[in-house]
Amino acid sequence: MANNNSTERNCNQCDCDVANRVLMTGNEAVARGVYEAGVHFAAAYPGTPSTEIMENVATYADVHAQWSPNEKVALEFAIGCAVAGARAFASMKHVGLNVAADPLMTVSYSGATAGLVVVTADEPGMHSSQNEQDNRNYARMAKIPMLEPSNSQECKDYVKYAYEIFDQFGAPVLIRMTTRVCHSKSIVQLGTREQVPLATYVKNVQKFVTVPANARKLRVALEDRMDALKNYSNTTQLNRIEDNGARVGVIASGMCYNYAKELFGDTVNYLKVGFSYPLPSKLIGQFCQYLDKVYVIEENDEFIEEAVRVIGYSNVCYGKYQPSGERYLPPYGEMTVDVLRKVIYNVQLAQDMDIDSSLIVARPPTLCAGCPHRGFFYTVGKRPNTVIAGDIGCYTLGFTPPYNATDFNNCMGASVSAGAGMQQVFDKIGKGKRVVSVIGDSTFFHSGMTSLLEVVYNKSNNIVVILDNRITGMTGHQENPGTGYTLQGQSTKIADIESIVRALGVDNVRTVNPNDLAQVNNALDWAYAIKDQPTVIITKYPCALKRLTQLDKNQFSGAFTTKCHVNTEKCVGCKLCLKSGCPAISVVNKKARIDALSCVGCTVCKQICRIDAIE
Repeated sequence: MANNNSTERNCNQCDCDVANRVLMTGNEAVARGVYEAGVHFAAAYPGTPSTEIMENVATYADVHAQWSPNEKVALEFAIGCAVAGARAFASMKHVGLNVAADPLMTVSYSGATAGLVVVTADEPGMHSSQNEQDNRNYARMAKIPMLEPSNSQECKDYVKYAYEIFDQFGAPVLIRMTTRVCHSKSIVQLGTREQVPLATYVKNVQKFVTVPANARKLRVALEDRMDALKNYSNTTQLNRIEDNGARVGVIASGMCYNYAKELFGDTVNYLKVGFSYPLPSKLIGQFCQYLDKVYVIEENDEFIEEAVRVIGYSNVCYGKYQPSGERYLPPYGEMTVDVLRKVIYNVQLAQDMDIDSSLIVARPPTLCAGCPHRGFFYTVGKRPNTVIAGDIGCYTLGFTPPYNATDFNNCMGASVSAGAGMQQVFDKIGKGKRVVSVIGDSTFFHSGMTSLLEVVYNKSNNIVVILDNRITGMTGHQENPGTGYTLQGQSTKIADIESIVRALGVDNVRTVNPNDLAQVNNALDWAYAIKDQPTVIITKYPCALKRLTQLDKNQFSGAFTTKCHVNTEKCVGCKLCLKSGCPAISVVNKKARIDALSCVGCTVCKQICRIDAIE
């Protein structure tokens, strides 16, 4: 009790509103910032590490929030709202901005009637992404301002600052987050929602119709805006110097600022960069001029470091490179305290120590028990002379043992179109190989539909398999156009995949239950036999982790209501059931065992067992 009273006294002394201080992730804080900034409309496509932003925006009744089929559509929706006069917001992961780059580049020219803010969540270290890219480069390429928060309080506040920047300069704003900022938690002081009235839309074709004659004029105005933003960057409170009287300095942005603070404490000076494009060149020069050494700590590209060297401080700059030109900090991955400590103080990392690797058990990711993709990959992985083009989703794991099925993947939607290209090459050289393009339901809506149109239009004959598990699975069960519900829980028209496939011009379509191995085998036999036309197989069964809707219960009656178990008297320990790759199955005392807590009764293992020991 005494501690509580003491805390209350201290907080009263600093005018801190304890009741409105909340522990939040960066993603939750961004959503709160969207609410407090008076945003009216928001859209996104789910993608780690950004997914929770829109999920949390959707909890605020004052904001219309929605999932879009892909990031380009999400940004275009937000642009339309902003041009019409409403504050608008869009969020996506780093590779999602590649998809949305087209509208981003042009809205930089035209601007909007009301505020437009876009979040890109970069992923240094590639924890759940197919590449590692630095989207600060998009701000430079699009010539729009960029902010980089370093904690949850800044995540909330920077969203509000971004709309103020739009109001002042007419520029859409990009906010760059990284995985650690998105998912780490810190205290956030909540505020109230700003009641922002809708701006009046006025027709202005010179501004909003970007034909070359108009765009050329907008291009000139864009440079004038950039000059104003450069001046702002040098004076804004988002960029600040912390002078500790040292002869060594650190320039950092985002989570790297926290890493540096943990490593150096108050023994160095800091230039914290929160407004990272345009960079504050004058402030950087002011910071560096009296220092003997400057560490530039940033993740991925040498974005700030280049500016330090251009300004003329290469002789004291230690970033991705040393003044001598040799490599210094790693050019990839996260700049965690351990990584910095190893480079700067030559302290050995735990993973660099001598250990007995034979004691380490490899535990690669695997499809969940009861995953409806398991039966398909078990079956198709046995097909000879087959190349499997994969896509982005849970089913990417089809390349792992025991399936060893998927041969390559690239980006969302590429399995279908790249698979078509592969098939045409194999047909040309006469090797007799068949290409099976594998794509998920949400990914099909995202960018697979246009890829399938490519297959039909150009007369390719690759086999396309759409794995419909009734939800956007990999990012945590978000609704999509095929589920029948919007982000905010409203019932909506279901986009029927089979109808869409037929409408795109595919005549050969079959829908199967992927847990029925005979059905899958028969469908593949049928598709392989058709050599001069495209074929589509739709595997349709809900994700084993999905919270079933009433529609699901009606359509998949009995799903997940039974369990499988091993009759140990019959089991001979052949381990054939392990070929299913199901994590619920193990071998104990030379007999197969099924974990009853994990099993959902998909029966794939039962169908594999040749002696009927699984019941």
